[in-house]
Amino acid sequence: MNPSLPHSSMPLAQSLLCSAGGWGTSEPVTLTKASTAKSLLFRFLPVLRWLPRYPVKDWLLGDIASGFSVGIMHLPQGLAYALLAGLPPVTGLYSSFYPVFLYFFFGTSRHNSVGPFAVISVMIGSVTDSLVPSEDFMEFVNGTNVTEVNEARRDAARVELVATITVLSGIFQVALGLLQFGFVVTYLSDPLVRGYTTAASVHVLISQLKNVFGVSLGEHSGPLSLFVTFIEICKKLPETNVGTLVTAIIAMVAIFIVKELNHKFSAKLPMPIPIELITIIISTGISYGVNLNSKYGISVVGNIPSGLKPPVVPNVSYFGQVVGNAFAIAVVGYAICISLGKIFALKHGYKVDSNQELIALGLSNFLGGFFQCFAISCSMSRSLVQESTGGNSQVAGVISSLVILVTILKIGELFHDLPKAILSAIIIINLKGMFKQFTDLRTLWKSNRVDLMVWVVTFIATLLLNLDIGLGASVAFALLTVIFRTQLPHYSILGRVTDTDVYKDVAEYEKEVPGIKIFRSSSTIYFANVEMYSDALKKKSGINVDRLIEKKKKALKKLKKQQKKAEKEKAKRKKVLPSTPLLWVFPQETEAECNGPGVAVIELSGEEGGTPAEPTLRSLGLPQPDFHAVILDFSPVNFVDTVSIKILKNIFRDFHEIEVDVFVASCPASVLAQLERGNFFSSTITKHCFFPSVNDAVLHIDAGRRPAPVSTQPHHPHCHRAAGRQSRLSSLLP
Repeated sequence: MNPSLPHSSMPLAQSLLCSAGGWGTSEPVTLTKASTAKSLLFRFLPVLRWLPRYPVKDWLLGDIASGFSVGIMHLPQGLAYALLAGLPPVTGLYSSFYPVFLYFFFGTSRHNSVGPFAVISVMIGSVTDSLVPSEDFMEFVNGTNVTEVNEARRDAARVELVATITVLSGIFQVALGLLQFGFVVTYLSDPLVRGYTTAASVHVLISQLKNVFGVSLGEHSGPLSLFVTFIEICKKLPETNVGTLVTAIIAMVAIFIVKELNHKFSAKLPMPIPIELITIIISTGISYGVNLNSKYGISVVGNIPSGLKPPVVPNVSYFGQVVGNAFAIAVVGYAICISLGKIFALKHGYKVDSNQELIALGLSNFLGGFFQCFAISCSMSRSLVQESTGGNSQVAGVISSLVILVTILKIGELFHDLPKAILSAIIIINLKGMFKQFTDLRTLWKSNRVDLMVWVVTFIATLLLNLDIGLGASVAFALLTVIFRTQLPHYSILGRVTDTDVYKDVAEYEKEVPGIKIFRSSSTIYFANVEMYSDALKKKSGINVDRLIEKKKKALKKLKKQQKKAEKEKAKRKKVLPSTPLLWVFPQETEAECNGPGVAVIELSGEEGGTPAEPTLRSLGLPQPDFHAVILDFSPVNFVDTVSIKILKNIFRDFHEIEVDVFVASCPASVLAQLERGNFFSSTITKHCFFPSVNDAVLHIDAGRRPAPVSTQPHHPHCHRAAGRQSRLSSLLP
């Protein structure tokens, strides 16, 4: 190593010289590049980090049991959620295989069970209904005037559309993850997400009623489509297929009872009873044996092709039509996934990388879209089963995906006669957890009314405007509540708690410090609230500052007229009495020079070189404030803008006009830098007015020390005040 270089600078110097080829060898650079590449590989493929250290003896059996349990749940839910998305059932099986397998390599949550999810499915279903409606595929039957939907053509078109949406959602998620935008989910507050998912569950419920009652409906999309669909269902209730309704009711009752028993005896059962799988097996057998479709008109799933299909490039011509929906699906899917992931991570003592979760979900969606999958998220019910049955890692996810793979290859075609009413029953019963979120209303009513408003507005907007527009309106409203809360903060005058250096609101704790007004706002200061900040300060000071300034100007104007009149009378007498003090009138410079109109009338002694004195409130016969200093507590302030800087200058100027000094306490260094860049400081407003704490400012004032002048008038003999000594903050300032 070169001894002439300081030790701390050696790594940087060595790196630069090695890269230039001018000193040493390229080995350190090669090592650095290799370690960087390795860290990037481990970051984007977390499986390389944890799989070599996988504790086979401790975790493998639990992961296998958990994987089979979750795989058994994936099968009926995949079929059901494909129906919810308006797609052929086999796409639900594809979405339960490819993305789950891919998440094993890229995900950081050990317990999340990714795959089809009801809310995402209904969001996709709303797009397929609007862009690829069944009416576009009506065909005449055998040359007659009777028409029916060509389901094969419709399903192929919808699969192509949904694959495009899924790929685009994946692109959004990967891009956000690479740009470290995992924080984007913070704009979806918990009340907003819960209100949104509750409204989405209502959409899901209404969409499945047609399969429960066995009636055919038109496809509606856009605002108010939910209510149009519900009204149409009510009108067609007389056409209900009784067999379908009875099938759905029996299935719902059986599934509900067994799920409740699973919950009640969860500690005693080695794994939950797979009632959904049992239901579809029994109902498929009965449907096949009795021939429910032909005898009773009960709609069945139909053909489920076996085997995997080759990848297909998505139709990019759809991108422009679905970009908004794809982004909404990407954000909502990620929000649900990361919230569940953090819950399990906190419980089991590990960390979830929010940006890597975005990338993992994005790659699962992006690659899955090429294989006819629809967008996935994380299911709470499956994740809870994965955790409770002994799952410790995403090895359980691989096992569950293999269960689905076997189903796709060999078993799927056996579910040809599965009644759609059974799938609708499974969907409806699984909404129970989301409908429980209505209890949030009571909790939020007691704890936070603003969050309650966000929940209610999100719920209503999503019901009225549909899922895509409703989400945008909900986020906009939630952000507006933040803005309104910063516009309406709590303003207070602080007083000192006895025998301490702690300052609290005088309305609740202590009395004011004599002669000092300590003002604090609970919010930062920016263009939307700085005018209210200024008004509140003047109101809390207990005097009408603007009125007093106006009276002072009038008094000065009147005094000026009197002096002019006196000068005219003296000119007539042509008498000058040198021994008598003269009243001189010094017209003030323009407002641009002294930041204030009018004139200053001062007394001069006959002695040459006498210093002029500004007229005071007392000399003008005006009332004086009962305080001589104002301290602005800036501890809540985290940024300022050009508008707030301008108003702060006005505050300093106005209080100087009424002979009150202004100080600033607890100003963060970042805000101080912003003030400096905004030209807040001058020769008349200096950093001597700033103190590290309120108590430092109070002690400085009590000790009789005066900071730099707080007037915003320029440095001029007629509008300059003496500068105070350096405050304690000077050592902290740049």
